[in-house]
Amino acid sequence: MSGARRNLAVVYEGPKTVAVKDIGYPQFVDPNGRPINHGVIVKCVVTNICGSDLHMYNGRTDYPPGKAFGHEITGEVVELGSAVNRITVGDLVSVPFNISCGTCRNCIDQKTSLCLNVNDKQPGGAYGFADMGMWQGGQAEYVLVPYADFCCTVLPKGIAMDYILDVAMLSDILPTGFNAAVQASVTVGSSVYIAGAGPVGICCAASCLLLGASQIVVGDVNPSRLTNIAKLGGGKALKTLDLSKVGESPDDLPAELEKLIGIKQVDCSIDCVGFECSGHGRNVSDNPGEMVINSCISVTRSGGSIGCPGVYLPFDLGAKDKEQKAGYLPLTFGVAFQKGIKFEMGQCPTKIYHHALLQSIINDRIKVSDALNVKVISLDQAPEAYKTFSKGEPCKYVIDPHGMLPKRS
Repeated sequence: MSGARRNLAVVYEGPKTVAVKDIGYPQFVDPNGRPINHGVIVKCVVTNICGSDLHMYNGRTDYPPGKAFGHEITGEVVELGSAVNRITVGDLVSVPFNISCGTCRNCIDQKTSLCLNVNDKQPGGAYGFADMGMWQGGQAEYVLVPYADFCCTVLPKGIAMDYILDVAMLSDILPTGFNAAVQASVTVGSSVYIAGAGPVGICCAASCLLLGASQIVVGDVNPSRLTNIAKLGGGKALKTLDLSKVGESPDDLPAELEKLIGIKQVDCSIDCVGFECSGHGRNVSDNPGEMVINSCISVTRSGGSIGCPGVYLPFDLGAKDKEQKAGYLPLTFGVAFQKGIKFEMGQCPTKIYHHALLQSIINDRIKVSDALNVKVISLDQAPEAYKTFSKGEPCKYVIDPHGMLPKRS
C-alpha cells in the first residue's frame, strides 16, 4: 500500500503561515531514514489543532518549513510493521502525543514524556513539534506511529465513536489537564487556581472537579473563554476571574481571590498558559513570560503546590529582550522558597492516564467537548483555523481529514 499514494497534511511554511500540501505517504523509517519494523500507519479519523502548535505557528521556535504540524491523533490502523504483535489492522487507536519506546529507564519509570530513545537532541519525542525528534506531524491523512505496541491505546470502536469528540482529547489535552492537577496535588476538598481558560485549562478544571476539588477559580483575559468554562457545570465549586479587569501585578491576585472564594491563597495553582502569556489589567497586551508563574507563586499558600503544563522553552525567538530569548525569566523564587512551595512541571506522560480517562469518558464521568466549543473542520480549512485560533478564538479545532465523522446539527 505504501507506494506513491498522496498524503495531504498541514505544513509549516514560516511565521503565521501554514498550507495543505502532499508530504507523501508514510514509510516505515525513522526521521534519520533508518528502517523500523515496530510502527504502524494510521489513517487519521480526527487530528486536532493544539494551543502549543501556536508557539511554532507564531515563529517563536525553530520549526523547519516544509514539516507537518500536529500531535493529537486518533485513527484507524491500516498497515503494520513486521514486528508489531498486539495491534491489528482495523483497530481504532488513540495515539499519545509523546513518542516513547517503552523499554528505556524513563519509560519503565512511567516517564514516557522523557523517552531516551526517540530523539537525538534531548530526552522526549513528539509528532510535529519543535526539537522533539523531527517526527512527521499528524495533521494529515496518514501518519506513521512508531513503537506501536507500546504507544497505541486500542479503543472500543463502536463506543469510542459515540464519544469521539471527547475521545479525541485523549491524545493530549485531557491527560495534560489531568496530569497538571496531579502535579499540583489536587485532591478532595482542594482549593485551586488555574491560570488560563484555553483548551488545557478547561480540561484541567474538569479534571479538578473529577478529583473532588471544592473551590476552583479559572483566570483568563479572554471573556469568551471564561464563558465556555461554565459549560463544565461544577456548581458553586467553579468560578471564573477576568484578569483584564484586575491589577497588573501578580501580587494583586490574592485580593481578587478573596472576593470570589473568601480566601487569599489556595492549596494548589496550575499554569495552563506558558511563556506566550498575557499580562494583567492595563498590561494585558504585554508578553511578560514570567507573569503566570509569578502569579501562581503569589496565590499559593505556604506548603502548597504548583503544577505547570504550560510550555516553556530554553530559548524564545520572539522574546523582547536577550534574557528571555535565552530562556531566562525573572521569577520570585525567593518567595516560593520561603513558602516551601512544591513545583512540578514538564510534558504529560500521556499514556499512563489513557485507560482511566477513557473509562471516565465512556461512563459519563467527564465531558469536555461542549466546554471546549469543538469545531470540526476539513483539512483544507486548517490554514484559516490557525489564523482565527491564534487570535484567541474560544474553541477547539478538530480536523476530520477523511470526512469520517457523522455530520453535526
